[in-house]
Amino acid sequence: MEYGISNLAIVPMRKEAREQSEMVSQLLFGEVYEIMERTEKWARIIAAHDGYEGWISFNQITIIGEDEYRSFSEENKLTGSAINTIIKESDGSSLYVPFGSSLPGIADNVLTIAEEQYKLENNKPDNNDIIALAKTFLNTPYLWGGRTHFGIDCSGFVQAVFRQHGLTLKRDAYLQAEQGEVVDFLPEAKAGDVAFFDNDEGRIVHVGIMLNSEQIIHASGKVKIERIDGQGIYSEEFKRYTHKLRIIKRYF
Repeated sequence: MEYGISNLAIVPMRKEAREQSEMVSQLLFGEVYEIMERTEKWARIIAAHDGYEGWISFNQITIIGEDEYRSFSEENKLTGSAINTIIKESDGSSLYVPFGSSLPGIADNVLTIAEEQYKLENNKPDNNDIIALAKTFLNTPYLWGGRTHFGIDCSGFVQAVFRQHGLTLKRDAYLQAEQGEVVDFLPEAKAGDVAFFDNDEGRIVHVGIMLNSEQIIHASGKVKIERIDGQGIYSEEFKRYTHKLRIIKRYF
């Protein structure tokens, strides 16, 4: 088995081994993965932090040993600002890495990846409030497979916010719905609970974070706050319900 790490700000993970294939997720700086399969230009990988699978370009792979992989995959030190500057010490070049990037083995703001040293220039802010953190994403454009303040999808948004608080959620909404405890009634929902929504076939296709029992923050077009009731999310902009409520879960 081979193992790798992202030493770039963002690496797109694609559904198939070709540039034109849809992006299903992203690897952020410092995240490690297993290499399951190789072709001439692509590698099928599984991300260690959430078990998600996709294809990445072979020229964006950095190989690490199994011991590094095991050690790094157990850490949860993350960047907390929307943009974080990391200096590559061998040439003084800068990487502008997004919120939620991993900082494996960091000590005194310095970390080593594949024998290259990197220095974190700005420290992560203290933000222990899930709702305040979620609101930093307001107006972030919706991007299928995205995980950053510059583009994010609904499940990536929920995953990113909770990961910063030490909870690892799965990547897709229907998988996240399998985690946590059920909140039986909407009036019992509290800030930080997570609501899931299904389509006409009953498949869970959307997710958002409850601000209280009547408001939700979610990524749909952009990250925004809207009204929710027993039927689902009501859009004042479109004057209609846009998402049908299925279930509410509590993780803490």
